[in-house]
Amino acid sequence: MTMREIAIRTRAVVGVAVAQLRRSPGRTAMTVLAVALAVLSVTVLASLGVGVVEKGERGLDRADRDIWISSDPVDPAASGTENPIVGAHAKSTAITARDDIQSASPIAMYDVYVGPNESALERRPAVGVQETHDGFDFREGRGFQVDAETAATPPPEEPEMNEIVLDPRVADGLNVSVGDTIHVGASRRTALTHEFTVVGISDYYSQYLGSPTVTVPLGDLQAVAGTSGTDRATFITADVTDDADRAVVASELREEYPEYDVRTRDEQVSSMIEERTIVLASGATLVGLAVVGGVVLTANLFALVARQQREQLAALRAIGLSRPLLAGTIGSQGLAIGLLGGLVGLAATPAVVFALNGFAASVLGFERLLRTTPAVYLGGFALALVVGTAVAIVAGWRAGRYARIEHLEI
Repeated sequence: MTMREIAIRTRAVVGVAVAQLRRSPGRTAMTVLAVALAVLSVTVLASLGVGVVEKGERGLDRADRDIWISSDPVDPAASGTENPIVGAHAKSTAITARDDIQSASPIAMYDVYVGPNESALERRPAVGVQETHDGFDFREGRGFQVDAETAATPPPEEPEMNEIVLDPRVADGLNVSVGDTIHVGASRRTALTHEFTVVGISDYYSQYLGSPTVTVPLGDLQAVAGTSGTDRATFITADVTDDADRAVVASELREEYPEYDVRTRDEQVSSMIEERTIVLASGATLVGLAVVGGVVLTANLFALVARQQREQLAALRAIGLSRPLLAGTIGSQGLAIGLLGGLVGLAATPAVVFALNGFAASVLGFERLLRTTPAVYLGGFALALVVGTAVAIVAGWRAGRYARIEHLEI
């Protein structure tokens, strides 16, 4: 077959396909909408799967610390109900004294009650740190910083700085802002004895813990929690000097502190991922379901389209068109419908993802839970265009087997 004959046949097939689409505009529009919904299901579910997988890693990346010292089991989602490191200030001071360590500081996590009065107390996770930093991206106000002398001494029995940084959702829920005073305590009763001034609004640690979190000077949080005597912390984090190898430093610290788990930042991320196999499995499952569901929906859709055109296909077969040409006719329709439906689905994805992210932030406390990467858009469009065309061709080929003259109405 010459190129001219191929071009003529292709033009004929496309012409018949376009005529079939124009003949039933309502069916064509519904088919395009169905493909768009299939693409949208893929992009939305895949975005959710990608977001679930990436969520745990972003917190540690934002923390930007080279060494993490902890004692298993440590579950950040438990909001610090376990703070296994005892004598955290002394250990941090000893680690900072090393030549290959730039700085080291403990981090504690507890659940506390916060509120402007007794009737408005809410239980929230709290993170205790020595200082805030530029990465907090304060929406209002400022942070706090513990001086070097205080950071090197055991925590006080009573709060001294009495400052707190609130997550925006906590501030809105309590109807407080920068400069207001609220109560903070480990219980409703003890909260009434401690007053803290709101100095800043930031969701920095909320992104890590996955729920609205407050940030307090470490010593004050330990005093409120009643663990000043044992000086308990969840982590000790450290930054190595510019000329030091953090893997080597971590190895030496493991030998010095065999009772603790010492990890580099990459190892800590891997450890958290391993502890969250259910979350990862959920993310992978969502992506898989999105692809499989989209393919199944698209296959059923074009099988239905081919079946609805059985009479027209029988007429074309009766005048001499071969099964490959019939399959090409349905395939051309699949290409056109897939292209239009894919573009509609991709165009609707950002708006739907934005709405779902807003819902997740307000209900679950996770911001930007759905992540629309280029691969997500590419996968959705490939489903509509490539899979849609392939499935349509197969459906057309199968329909050609049953497109016989007896199916024509007499």
